[in-house]
Amino acid sequence: MATMPRRDAYRGPAILSYGFRPFFLASALYAALAVLLWLPMFFGELGTLSAFAPRDWHIHEMLYGYLPAVMTGFLFTAIPNWTGRLPVRGGPLLGLFALWLVGRIAVSTSAVIGWGPAAVIDCAFMVGVVSVAAREIVAGKSWRNLRVLVLISMLAVGNILFHLQAHFVGTAEYGTRLGIAVAVMLLSVIGGRIVPSFTHNWLEQASPGRLPVAFGRFDMIVLLVSAAALLLWVAVPTGPVAGICLLAAGALHLARLARWAGDRTFGNRIVLILHVGYAFVPVGFLLMGASAFDLFSPTAGFHAWAGGAIGVMTIAVMTRASLGHTGRRLEASFATQAIYAGVVVAALARICAALHPAWSMLLLHVAAFAWVAAFLGFAAGFGPLLVGAPPSPGAVNRKCSPAHQGIGR
Repeated sequence: MATMPRRDAYRGPAILSYGFRPFFLASALYAALAVLLWLPMFFGELGTLSAFAPRDWHIHEMLYGYLPAVMTGFLFTAIPNWTGRLPVRGGPLLGLFALWLVGRIAVSTSAVIGWGPAAVIDCAFMVGVVSVAAREIVAGKSWRNLRVLVLISMLAVGNILFHLQAHFVGTAEYGTRLGIAVAVMLLSVIGGRIVPSFTHNWLEQASPGRLPVAFGRFDMIVLLVSAAALLLWVAVPTGPVAGICLLAAGALHLARLARWAGDRTFGNRIVLILHVGYAFVPVGFLLMGASAFDLFSPTAGFHAWAGGAIGVMTIAVMTRASLGHTGRRLEASFATQAIYAGVVVAALARICAALHPAWSMLLLHVAAFAWVAAFLGFAAGFGPLLVGAPPSPGAVNRKCSPAHQGIGR
C-alpha cells in the first residue's frame, strides 16, 4: 500500500501546493509550443536563436525539456506517497520550476548567450531535481525507489552529453540515444508498477475475473534484457547483434503487456490508455530492431518510443494524477478521451510518416496538429484543476478510494 503523507496547513498559491500542478501544466503548454515552432523550422520557414541545429533543438526540447518536466511533476507527487513526508512545495518548488523555465529560454537563445552558459543553466535543473528527490527518498528511507532516481540521474548525464557532443562534434547522436534509452527504461520500470496496479484495482471492483499477473521473475528478465539491448543500441545502433537483442526485448515486452489483462479494460478509458501507451514500448523495440537490419528507417522506432511511449504514457499519467489529486473521480470524460485520441493519432501518424516517405508531408502535418491539439486540450481542460484550490483531505478520500489513486505506490 502507498504511504499517505503527513499534512499540515498550506497557505501558499494552489499551483505550488504539489509538484504535478506547475510541471504538468507548463509541460503540456511547452509540448504544444515546441511542435508548433518545429514544423516551420523543419520546412525552413522559421529560423532559430539556438546554438543547436534545428533537428537537435527539436529532439533536445522534447527529450530533455518536456520529459524532465513531466517526470518532475510525477516524482514530487509520488515521493510523499512513498515516504510519508510532506511534499516539496512553495518556495522550493517554485525555485525548481523557475530553473526549468530559464533552462528552456537559455537553450532556445544559446546562439546569443553562448552554448556553455546555456548548457550550465539547462543542466542545473535536473541536477537540482535529483538532489532534492534524493534528500526526500533517503530521509523517508524509501530505499527501493532509489532505482528510479538512478535512471533520472542517467537522464541528467545524457543531457550533459547532448550539449557537449552537439558543440564539439556537431551532432548529438549518443546524447539522443542515451536519453531515449533511459526514458524507455523509466517507462518500463514505472509503467510496470502503475499499469498492472491500477488495472488490478479497477478490475477487482468493476469486473471480477482474470487479473494482471503480479511483478515477478519474468518482469525482472524483461527489464534486464531491455537494459542490455538498449545499452548495445546506444553504443552500436546497427548490425545483427543489436537487431536480435532489440527484437528479443520487443517480444518480451509484448508478452509482459499481455499478462496485464489490458483486453479487459475497454470499459475504463483512463485505465485502457495506460496499456495503449505501454504498447508503444515493444513497438519501438521491434521497429528499431528491424531498422538495425536496414528494413525500416530508425526514425520509425525512435518516434514509436518518443511520440508513442513517452507522449501517450505521460498524457495518461498527467490526466489520471490531475483528477485523482484534485479530488475528482477517475473517469475519462469525452474531452479527455479526445485528448487521448489526439496523442495516439499523432504518434501513429509520425511513425507512418517514417515508414511511408511518399506520404510523409501529409502525415507530418497530421502528427503535428494532432499533438498540439492533444496537449493544448490538456492545458485547457485540466488547467483550471491545476491552478485551483487544493481539495480538503476529506474530499479526496470521499472521491478517490485507494483503488482509484492518482499516483500511488
